[in-house]
Amino acid sequence: MKYLNISIPNFKELTLRHVVLDYNGTLAKDGILKVQVKERLKTLSKLLNVHVITSDTFGNVQSQLKDFKLKINVLCSDDHTLEKATYVKELGAETCFAVGNGNNDAQMLKDAAVSIAIIGDEGCSTKALISSDIVCKEISDALDLLLNKNRLIASLRQ
Repeated sequence: MKYLNISIPNFKELTLRHVVLDYNGTLAKDGILKVQVKERLKTLSKLLNVHVITSDTFGNVQSQLKDFKLKINVLCSDDHTLEKATYVKELGAETCFAVGNGNNDAQMLKDAAVSIAIIGDEGCSTKALISSDIVCKEISDALDLLLNKNRLIASLRQ
């Protein structure tokens, strides 16, 4: 079973099992996976269960992520905010590290044990920003927080 224990002084004792990632605006730009995340995703998928949750606006998430060991969930309801939040809750929100940038990511970010808002090429909605624990300018920085957990500890300790 994949998991990562992280003790963050005066914040939380984490046992993470899942990384839930928004696709467009977070992992991808205009539907194309960002080059800088490819190796990080491969490494991360060895440590934790990686989930990509997306509206698949450009219709190519399956082809873009075909070489990675991760689960893709294409949203299908009329309420993507609720669908993303429900997905995280069903995984066990207390075991999730979530990353996103849009309004429809806000509740998922709020519910997850640790969450990162990305201010990337699409910007970041105010709702996502307020709902997150940390804000990063790039997805690679957010993934590196898990790959080098001392960075995560340094940002969140109190």
